[in-house]
Amino acid sequence: MKKVLFFVESLSGGGAEKVLTDLVANLDASKYDITVCSLVDIGVYKDYLSNICTYKSVLAPESSYKTTLQKKWYGLKYKLIRKLPRKTAYSYCFKEKFDIEIAFIEGFATKIIAGSSNSKSKKIAWIHTDLQVNNWTETQYKNLQEEKNAYLCYDHIVSVAESVQKAFSEKFNITKKLIVKYNPIDRESIIDKAKEQLFDENNNKVRLITVGRLVPQKGYDRLLEVIFKLKSDGLDFELWIVGEGPERKILEDYIKEYKLQDIVKLKGFQKNPYPFINNSDVFVCSSRSEGFSTVVTEALILGKPVITTDCSGMKELLGNDNEYGIITENNTQSLYVDLKKILEDESLRTHYAIKSKERSKGFNIKTMVNNIEELL
Repeated sequence: MKKVLFFVESLSGGGAEKVLTDLVANLDASKYDITVCSLVDIGVYKDYLSNICTYKSVLAPESSYKTTLQKKWYGLKYKLIRKLPRKTAYSYCFKEKFDIEIAFIEGFATKIIAGSSNSKSKKIAWIHTDLQVNNWTETQYKNLQEEKNAYLCYDHIVSVAESVQKAFSEKFNITKKLIVKYNPIDRESIIDKAKEQLFDENNNKVRLITVGRLVPQKGYDRLLEVIFKLKSDGLDFELWIVGEGPERKILEDYIKEYKLQDIVKLKGFQKNPYPFINNSDVFVCSSRSEGFSTVVTEALILGKPVITTDCSGMKELLGNDNEYGIITENNTQSLYVDLKKILEDESLRTHYAIKSKERSKGFNIKTMVNNIEELL
């Protein structure tokens, strides 16, 4: 049995963390002894993972630090680990030996596993986003060369979409060790969880929905601009935004200033978002960048028409010519134009609902996980 380590910074409610949870749950337990380790002991998935594998964190839960001095010590340790040279940080974080070490998210996790002192382990880095557009990992390194040097320490560099791999290769001028592995999606589980009843008012409005963290990458600021224009056009609809994050106050202020309270509902983080998607008419993705969107995949599985901005992975999901959904140019005006079309045309919504169900038949978690096991 192979000992496998998955390392992440936290298990917050993001798409990559959800993918990790589904992957761990479906890997062959007779072949792999799995440990998931996070730097900080927070996240919505940690309790579930604790029941299906070995879960641990480098730092004890912040809540265990009671006094002001203890809390300061926690903050100091957190900052120190992040600033240590990668080999020193790795030695601090990991005492146990593993056969396979996986940095499952870009940035800090990739930096630490690159410092592994275990010369016998297979090392794998996972890329979940277009690092040319969403270059957030640059804050984790002194410069681009240091980040490139970290990736050169890996045996395999996995991208979640062809477009993600292309962007990575162009940015770092790395052409070897690259491989694409699509995110495993548990289709049957999603359909089953979507059956949960929602106690929310029903109306005759067309309901748009989007799901994701309230961060700039998701483009909810520009989505609200679009919603205001559509309201001004006299269209009868509403928007649910499911998710939580640091931009909540900004979005709330915009909703209040432009009097969108009767149209836009901030639903917060939902452990089970699928009934919300299932009880909506159109799924909207306004992201500035993505990798291989988990939630767009989930919307397809639930048979929802999808309209999305053009970012990594979308053409692989929806087709080069909008066969399975509508891909707009990645700007506010284009999103407005195409969203208006689908709101005004019920036959268009019906067409893409049918195409979504057709596309979703290709999402087989057993096949996807087997494909990843070939790498391990």
